[in-house]
Amino acid sequence: MPIDVDAAVIANTRLSDEYNVVALDAPAIARDALPGQFVMLKASPGTDPLLRRPFSIFEILRDAAGRPTGVSILNKRVGVGTRLFFDAVPGATVPCLGPLGRPFEPVDRSGEGWMVAGGVGLAPFATLAEALATRRTPATLFYGGRRSADLFYVEFFERLGVGVVLTTEDGSRGEHGRVTAPLERALKAAAADRSITLYVCGPTPMMAAVASLARRYDRRAVVSLEQVMGCGLGGCYSCVVPVQTDGSAHFVRSCIDGPVFDSSLIVWEDLRH
Repeated sequence: MPIDVDAAVIANTRLSDEYNVVALDAPAIARDALPGQFVMLKASPGTDPLLRRPFSIFEILRDAAGRPTGVSILNKRVGVGTRLFFDAVPGATVPCLGPLGRPFEPVDRSGEGWMVAGGVGLAPFATLAEALATRRTPATLFYGGRRSADLFYVEFFERLGVGVVLTTEDGSRGEHGRVTAPLERALKAAAADRSITLYVCGPTPMMAAVASLARRYDRRAVVSLEQVMGCGLGGCYSCVVPVQTDGSAHFVRSCIDGPVFDSSLIVWEDLRH
């Protein structure tokens, strides 16, 4: 069950002029959190913004004995709420509700886990990479951004034994282009291997493109959708997602039925972010 706590800000690490990582003292949430789950955070005690905002749980923080002590979030400064989190001051308290949502299911060592991240879509993959490493499951991260300054935590994944493939749209780091290009080459090269599961998070067009590749190369892909949410508990219906099951299209709530979905169920042309 999710719990609601006033979590103290432990640290605010600036990664660039747009991105930062906020560490929160929330041991009860950290103990129960699974890869791909999220928290709902209130950026300000006032009314601007009025509602909480969903953030993927980025890291599970632990003490020297390995006990969970808190969680972190990966934040990109784009609006009122994310600007407030960019400027978060250690010692301040943040209302934090979680863990919420359906998690990823890490494949075991008989398979492979390929993570595909675009920009801030890296957020749910630190915990997933740790879970794959614990299972000794071979893992690869395909990670793309507009420019070198949009790519972070590469060494974290490499220390876990994850293979990393980087792309930037301006060619400033890794391969020049979009992350789907090396992914498609890798899928072609592994055409006979049906053990690969794709885990995807990032801009909606990128996720739709990866879902298309998964269909083309007969691979399972699961996506973590970044829908706007008002409550995170299924009450406001602000995060509905169009899906098709049993031949009929309908809407489900991302906060309850997701945020992790089988990509083949999403009606991508009707999805609005």
